[in-house]
Amino acid sequence: MRKILFSTLLSLLLPMTASAYDAEINGIYYNFSGDEATVTYKNTNYNSYSGQVVIPSSVTSNDKKYSVTAIGEQAFYSCKGLTSVIIPNSVISIGTRAFNNCQKLTTVDLGDKLTSMGDYAFQDCQLLESISIPGTLKLIPEEAFENCFALASVTLNEGIEEIGNGAFYDTDALTEITIPVL
Repeated sequence: MRKILFSTLLSLLLPMTASAYDAEINGIYYNFSGDEATVTYKNTNYNSYSGQVVIPSSVTSNDKKYSVTAIGEQAFYSCKGLTSVIIPNSVISIGTRAFNNCQKLTTVDLGDKLTSMGDYAFQDCQLLESISIPGTLKLIPEEAFENCFALASVTLNEGIEEIGNGAFYDTDALTEITIPVL
């Protein structure tokens, strides 16, 4: 009796399991909340993206338009073939470990409206060459660019108030830091 009950219960629950995303639009995975979209990953195997990814400022799903405002935690985690990312001005938040371990990522355009970035956001992006941090971001978080061995140039725009512990740890190629003149 218990075996039959367990089997029946399991068969009822299986269809209720959710995927890691609400919709896939032009090769990018999203979750929706209200009128906003967050970029996410395909499944827990990660490695959902490769090549150049251009994130749009808005997407339409089921005849509803969503503003793309965030890149979720681990959205691009361990995407071994990802080479460049262009993030629109609509994105104000990048989650923890969002681009962690993207070993072939060389260029990132953060847009100019970013207000928050999670810890370890670009950690272990070994080929990332340069980064320009928008002035809307007040805190460069803990270990954000740790082990970015090729990172040679960082531009800090007016507005940066704090740099977290180890934010640029083990970036031996870093030879140029541009700081705004106040």
